[in-house]
Amino acid sequence: MSGMASSDRLTPVAEAVDQTVYYDAESETYHMWCDESEYEPVTTALPLAVSSIHGVDPAALEPLADSIDPDALNALVVDWCETTRQCAVAERAGSVSFCYSRCEITIYDDGEIVIDPNRATLVS
Repeated sequence: MSGMASSDRLTPVAEAVDQTVYYDAESETYHMWCDESEYEPVTTALPLAVSSIHGVDPAALEPLADSIDPDALNALVVDWCETTRQCAVAERAGSVSFCYSRCEITIYDDGEIVIDPNRATLVS
């Protein structure tokens, strides 16, 4: 997993599409990392992670397409993964945030996905 944070503050809490979801008690957020070598795209892994956080079946969640264009999100993440791999980017340069299923989702260009169930709306 690229861009993985310090494990001393993260506790594994669930598996979503063979990816571990971690909990950060300090920020009360959940974290996972997308990797272009993974079989499942971010738009598959994300709803599974959110459903495990909420303790519901993925089918009970609103469609991801109601929050963000899934094809555009997948393309963005793939582009970021390729750019990071080719350029060895050391600092975060970009992110995308949106609300999905009562959570604020932020995906960073280094592959980290932060799911905040305590912030259901973003300030515009």
